Amino acid sequence: MLRRKLLGTFAAALGLGLVAAPATAAYPDRPITIIVPWGAGGGTDAVARFVAAELEKEIKQPVSVVNRTGGSGVVGHQAIASAAPDGYTLGLLTVEIAMMKHAGLTQLTPADYTPLALVNFDPNAVFVSNDSPIKDVKDLIAAAKANPGKLKASGTGQGGIWHLGLAGMLVDAKLPGNAITWVPSQGAAPGLQDLVAGGIEVASCSLPEARALIEAGKVRPIILMSDKPDALFPNVPLLKTATGSSWTNGAWRGFAGPKGLPKDVVDKLGPALKKIYDSKAYADFLAARGFGATWGDATQFGQFMAKELTDKGAVMKAVGLAK
Repeated sequence: MLRRKLLGTFAAALGLGLVAAPATAAYPDRPITIIVPWGAGGGTDAVARFVAAELEKEIKQPVSVVNRTGGSGVVGHQAIASAAPDGYTLGLLTVEIAMMKHAGLTQLTPADYTPLALVNFDPNAVFVSNDSPIKDVKDLIAAAKANPGKLKASGTGQGGIWHLGLAGMLVDAKLPGNAITWVPSQGAAPGLQDLVAGGIEVASCSLPEARALIEAGKVRPIILMSDKPDALFPNVPLLKTATGSSWTNGAWRGFAGPKGLPKDVVDKLGPALKKIYDSKAYADFLAARGFGATWGDATQFGQFMAKELTDKGAVMKAVGLAK
């Protein structure tokens, strides 16, 4: 009888809203992991670790970085996409996510993620040796048009971001993407050294990668594929200003989670990442490494990646690298 009475009282209390449901803990209530698709010690790893340390202060939870390498970036990008969409596993996406599917490496695209923030963009520059007769980008395009394939360029492997940048510039100028022959290299450093030694006539990479050789008077940047001048080398002409071309290209990094992150997670992380991006500490970090500061919120980053996917697919098709 007493048990029945107590149950009736409890039911009545529920009906009156006097018994509260168990509270759901506010996000985040436990540690967060950031997956980096590239190796420890590189630029992407450095960005992730700097932001992770600052994010800990903002959200009051531990934030660790895990490197998941392999498959030209596929392994790490897949790990980010495959994580539970609960906000406790995030990742730092790189430009390769706009190229992997076109190269036949994976079915992953930017649509498999919830974008959070674009935090870095290192635009593509084109270099000639300091004593080259090519004085500007118009000279370069004219030489490529007059003698297709005669000029040689390097700065990364076949189909790498700096190869696509140069090829895209040529295609936008109504020339074949191979009007300047690409010589694959193991990165910007050997490509630039080959330029200085006279083995090639053109190098394509970022300004920070060539900084020492620029300051030593060994190489000369003739164009920057960006919407804004470089902070360190503001006198390098922009492609759009020099030729009217709207083609831009560069290496970029942005934070994202798996597709389907809850709105409260995005609303928590977005402002936290913006505060970090706006800090003097982050500006000093980028400047020390020569990285470009570019911000895009969740919506802008999503739109940016969609355009990157389209642009990279078009140029890869034009140079016969799309599968």
